[in-house]
Amino acid sequence: MDWHVALAVMLGALLALMGLGMPVALAFFATNILCIFLFMGGSVGVAQMVTNFGDAVSIYALTPLPLFMIMGSLFFRSGLGENVFRAIDMCIGNLRARLAYLTVLSGAVFASLSGSSIANTGMMGSTMVPAMLGRGYKPHMALGPVLGAGSLAVIIPPSALAVLLGSLAQIDVGALLIAGVLPGLLLTALYIALISVQARIDPRAAPQYEAERHTLREKLAAVMVNVVPMSVIVFLVVGTIILGIASPTESAALGCLGVAALLVAYRRFSWAIVRKTLDDAMKVTAMTFLVIAASTTFAQVLAFSGASGGFVQWLLSFGASPMVLLALMIGSILLLGMFMDQLSMMLITLPIFVPIAQSLGFDLVWFGLMLLLAYEIGFTTPPFGLLLFVMLGVAPRGTKLSTVARAALPYILCTVALIVLIAAFPQLALLLPGLK
Repeated sequence: MDWHVALAVMLGALLALMGLGMPVALAFFATNILCIFLFMGGSVGVAQMVTNFGDAVSIYALTPLPLFMIMGSLFFRSGLGENVFRAIDMCIGNLRARLAYLTVLSGAVFASLSGSSIANTGMMGSTMVPAMLGRGYKPHMALGPVLGAGSLAVIIPPSALAVLLGSLAQIDVGALLIAGVLPGLLLTALYIALISVQARIDPRAAPQYEAERHTLREKLAAVMVNVVPMSVIVFLVVGTIILGIASPTESAALGCLGVAALLVAYRRFSWAIVRKTLDDAMKVTAMTFLVIAASTTFAQVLAFSGASGGFVQWLLSFGASPMVLLALMIGSILLLGMFMDQLSMMLITLPIFVPIAQSLGFDLVWFGLMLLLAYEIGFTTPPFGLLLFVMLGVAPRGTKLSTVARAALPYILCTVALIVLIAAFPQLALLLPGLK
C-alpha cells in the first residue's frame, strides 16, 4: 500500500473516532487494531502490540510525571498558595491594573510549584476574577491575565506536559525542563507589558483604587516567610538539574519532599491531604500511561506502513527552507489546537514532526520547546481550548465563550511572538541546558 494511502487511513480513522466522541485512548487502540490487520499480519501484530504495552510505560524518563503531579496537588490542596498570593499582593503597591499584575506574577510563581495549567487557571480564576470584576475591571482585563497566568505552567518547570513530550519524542527531559526557564520568564514579562499597554490605552478598563499600605518591614517579612521558602522548592526542582546534582526524577522526588516539609513547617500537613493528593496523581497518571501505551503502537504502525518515512521524504522533496518547514509544523499545531486537546495533538504530530526535525538537523531541545509553546496556545484557542472552559466554570454566570476567547487573544499573540523570538535566537532556549 502506498504511504499516502496508509497515512490517510490511519489519521482518518483516528480523527473520525475522536470526532464521534470516543475517548482518546480507545480511539488509538481501535485505530491500532484496524491498521495492524491491514499492515502487520493481524493477530501476530496484535500480540506484539500487547507485548509493547509494558515497554511503553516503563520508561525511566516518565517517572517525574506522577511525582510532579503529587508536588502540585500537595501545594494547592494545602493552601500554601494563598500565603504566597498575599505576600506578592503586599509588595505590588498602588499601580493601575494592580490586580492584573498580581494575577500574572502569582501565576508565574504557582507555575514553578505545580506544573498544572488547569490547577493554575482554576485557582487564579476563582480568586481573582470576582475581585477584579468587583473593582470595575472590564471583562478582558479580568479574564485575560488569568488565562495567561494559567498557561505559564506549560513552559515554566516543573511542566508535566514537557516531561510527556520529552519522553514521547526521546528528548532529554532534564534539558527540556530547564530550557523553559528563560522563555517562561520572558513570556511573563510580555504579559506584564501587555497589561501595561492595555491599561494605558483604556484606563477605565482597570480602575485604580487605594490599596492597603504596608511598611517595608512588613513586606520583607511577608516575602521571607511565604515566598523565600517556596524558592527553595524551585531550586530543588530546577537548580539541581542545572547543576547536575540530580536527574529529573530525583529532582521531582526532592520537590515532593520539600513541599511535604513545608506543609509540616506551616502546620498544614494532614493525612487527608496526602490521600487526596495520591488519588489525584493516580487518576491522571493512569489515564496518561494508557494513552501512551496506545500511541506507542500507533507510531510503530505508522513507521511499519511507511507512512511516516514517506511523508518526511515527500515534504523534504519540495526544497523549502528549514524555517518554512518549521513554520508549517507550528502552524499545523495551532490549527489542530482549535479542535483537540494537547495530549491528542502531541500523540498525532510527534511521530511525524520529530523525524522531520532530525532530517533538518534541528536541535531537538530547541525544537521541542517551540512545540511545547504551540501546544500551550491550544489551551486557549476556541472553540475547544480547555482553559476557556475552566474559565467559564469559575467566571460569573452568563459569561460567554466569545468574551473569554477575545480576552485570551492578546496573550496568544504574546506566545506566538515568543515562538518567533526563540526561532530567531535559539540561545533563549539552549543557554541553560548548555550549562548542564
